Amino acid sequence: MKLLAKTFGLIGVFLIPVGIVYGFMTHFEEWAGFPALLATAAMCLFLWYFLSFTDKKHPDMPYEDLDGEISHAAGDYGFYSPWSWWPLLIGVACSIAVIGLALGWWVFLLSLPVAAVAVIGWVYEYNSGDHAH
Repeated sequence: MKLLAKTFGLIGVFLIPVGIVYGFMTHFEEWAGFPALLATAAMCLFLWYFLSFTDKKHPDMPYEDLDGEISHAAGDYGFYSPWSWWPLLIGVACSIAVIGLALGWWVFLLSLPVAAVAVIGWVYEYNSGDHAH
């Protein structure tokens, strides 16, 4: 994680002066690039902080060992539901939301109940039915 933390830190520090120079070059009249560069720098610095903080608690990662084998990274990476349809419904809700932002707010509001049902279904899918815990 040290390498990732340093990479994101360097990119974040690099993007701050680039964003400021870009703002001066466009006389701060173009309001897409300047804030986007600064927001990207902020996100990179957030990742730098998170990875640096996490590296202090978990210092030895398998991919940082230059003499390590692929099998050293084996293990449980999480639990995934291959039969779950709820992520598809969340994707549909996000698609309706994006279309709503382009067409009108009333279409965006139609996506909110779909998103609520999808998120609730995804969270509680193991509380009932065949796969209940």
